[in-house]
Amino acid sequence: MVCETMPSSEPNPIAKLSRMDRFLPAWILAAMVLGLFLGKKIPTLQGNLDSVRIEGTSLPIALGLFMMMYPVLAKVNYSEINHLKSDKKLLVSSLILNWLIGPALMFSLAWIFLGDKPEYRTGLIVIGLARCIAMVLIWNDLACGSREAATLLVAMNSVFQILAYALLGTFYLKVLPNWLGLQSFDIAFSTWDITKAVLIFLGVPLVAGFLTRKFGVKSRGITWYDSVFAKKVGPFALYGLLFTIVIMFALQGEAITSSPGVVVQVAIPLIIYFLLMWSISYIFGKTVGLSYEKTTTLAFTAAGNNFELAIAVSIGVWGITSGQAMVGVIGPLIEVPALLALVYISLWLKKRFV
Repeated sequence: MVCETMPSSEPNPIAKLSRMDRFLPAWILAAMVLGLFLGKKIPTLQGNLDSVRIEGTSLPIALGLFMMMYPVLAKVNYSEINHLKSDKKLLVSSLILNWLIGPALMFSLAWIFLGDKPEYRTGLIVIGLARCIAMVLIWNDLACGSREAATLLVAMNSVFQILAYALLGTFYLKVLPNWLGLQSFDIAFSTWDITKAVLIFLGVPLVAGFLTRKFGVKSRGITWYDSVFAKKVGPFALYGLLFTIVIMFALQGEAITSSPGVVVQVAIPLIIYFLLMWSISYIFGKTVGLSYEKTTTLAFTAAGNNFELAIAVSIGVWGITSGQAMVGVIGPLIEVPALLALVYISLWLKKRFV
């Protein structure tokens, strides 16, 4: 189970995962437990956090969200987007899967499984709109996908989310439910709320990451930037995620412990989504004649989601103690083992891919 370009002595690709990535679900669970403990021991925590706020979000939480997003966006080479013009099959396939099929599928699953739970349903739809720009690079490498294609699609999705996320959010949370006669009036938000959250929590770190890469490469070279700087700042994305989870669970421990079944309720549609989206993408890639490497990249970029952005938007629009934010936290717990299993399936398919 190794890429053909690797020496035969190379270990199983899963072994390439760092310890932090390999045990991500365990770190998230530990952060949840720590948050619950702090919530009981420090009843004044919420007041302390809310003493300084940025657009309705406490300063510590805003810093945690920024720390989640910046390291990932600092790694992306945005100049590579121009190369997509030469691979129209990959470009068109990615746009269709990521921005048409993916959100529509998650919308359907959210209403089927969580139709009577508006906060969780909305949280799931918000996840469906956040296309993966972080862990997908790891899954793609493990499954022997095209690293160049993954870089291109991640760069495209990063920019496209700035432009389209708020509009798609309004469409799937308000417009489409009204067209279908579904009761969506129980979720209050405005398009500007989502736009503002995306601009602050994705736009600011995206610009910071773009400028960091531009001037870092210019001053020290691309080899230093990718092999030294990017590796040093990379772990801070996980630190930011864990910090945010600790605070979230500290502030809403009572609500969490009183309804533990929410994890199962959210897990079922997410697992179905990962499997269906990955399978549809593989069939799509094979149908349009993409190679195994590009088909694999297409499948993982379409099946994965940007839970960091989903958490940031949910906190910015509905608050850190909202059910929407809780669903965003549950997401990585399900995604990591699910996509790791899909890596094994991809490598099995690699031997049979014609």
